[in-house]
Amino acid sequence: MASQTQGIQQLLAAEKRAAEKVSDARKRKARRLKQAKEEAQDEIEKYRQEREKQFRDFEAKHMGSKEDVAARIEADTRLKIEEMNQTVAVHKSTVMLKILDLVYDIKPELHSNYRIEV
Repeated sequence: MASQTQGIQQLLAAEKRAAEKVSDARKRKARRLKQAKEEAQDEIEKYRQEREKQFRDFEAKHMGSKEDVAARIEADTRLKIEEMNQTVAVHKSTVMLKILDLVYDIKPELHSNYRIEV
């Protein structure tokens, strides 16, 4: 009987050690997965930053900086406004004379839709 009890105790102890080893292995696995995930996130972030830098370099090379584009648009706008102002100055008197002629030259006549009913 004592040998059976001793055998059972050994089996229980072995089972306990096995459960601890399995638990430790699971913890190591979880720790390693967490570490691998962090490493992957770091690598992804580095790659993203590298690609953003390449894109900014490409954009600056082919389009110029945003300030350059804004300055170019501002200059074009000023030029077009100046051209419009010059055009207005050139044609202003002619247009005003035409408008005054239309206002002063009144020709009374019946409207074409007016019908005289007899």
